[in-house]
Amino acid sequence: MNQETQTEKIQALKSNIAKVLVGREEVTDLVLTALIAGGHVLLEDVPGTGKTVMAKSLARSIDAVFGRIQFTPDLLPSDVTGLNYYDQKEGAFTFRKGPVFSNILLADEINRATPRTQSALLECMEERQVTVDGTTYPLESPFFVIATQNPIETAGTFPLPEAQMDRFLMQLSMGLPTVQEECVIMERFLTASPLAELEPVCTADDLIRLGQDCLGVQVHPILIDYIARIVEATRTSAECLSGVSPRGTLALLRAVRAYAMICGRSYVVPEDIKTLAVPVLAHRIVFPAGHAFDRAAERLIEDLLNKTEVPTEEWGK
Repeated sequence: MNQETQTEKIQALKSNIAKVLVGREEVTDLVLTALIAGGHVLLEDVPGTGKTVMAKSLARSIDAVFGRIQFTPDLLPSDVTGLNYYDQKEGAFTFRKGPVFSNILLADEINRATPRTQSALLECMEERQVTVDGTTYPLESPFFVIATQNPIETAGTFPLPEAQMDRFLMQLSMGLPTVQEECVIMERFLTASPLAELEPVCTADDLIRLGQDCLGVQVHPILIDYIARIVEATRTSAECLSGVSPRGTLALLRAVRAYAMICGRSYVVPEDIKTLAVPVLAHRIVFPAGHAFDRAAERLIEDLLNKTEVPTEEWGK
């Protein structure tokens, strides 16, 4: 699709989500960036900040299959992927698909499930397929996981391992509204629920085409070098045990191209990289014990961005 149609589709999604969420334009842009880039998002924040509402608003804005998994300690891997059961009428085993067979999957409170159940999502998120009893079932495109977790209440939770954290393109925080935004929220929900009234403004095919068009966004070779230097700085930093992996480098490259499209451009600029470096890279850095729930990773990325020379060119050429 041409750039004008791309802008119309993206703006329609943003406007639809804004009917429910108040003052979360930046988070909405980043979630849509991950969606177009073919990645997944982890929303980490205290309860009641709108994580689930964001996921539901996005799902209702797209004419696609929505699935939800409420993660609990007793959840089994088969509750996520599906299982084979014996159908007496047919006289054979039949595969019953789990909620992961959807286009948009809400994994609510993902850190409440056991590591064995969490790992059931690994293959789905990275390879877009499910293997059950030796048989592989492909997942339909688009496939987007938006997971939530509460960083405060840690009793009875199982922290996501580095391998699974690396599968998320971004880790985001919703943040709390201002007094003015809170007043708008209350007025908006006085008589009805805007979420229940949302109608789809985009199809699954539209998302697939946007993802394909994203590959045509221009990235100047100097900006590729800029990304590489930022990533290399995380690997040589004395503050962390492990820096960003090559998967993280490619994730940032995909994300900045999609973000440029969100901004209505056909080329990437350095500000795109600086905007996305923290949400894409920070959760991939491994620190010594004691940094589990502070902003050490974010501060490190911000410090490295300040120290890394920003290239200046005519990026539109």
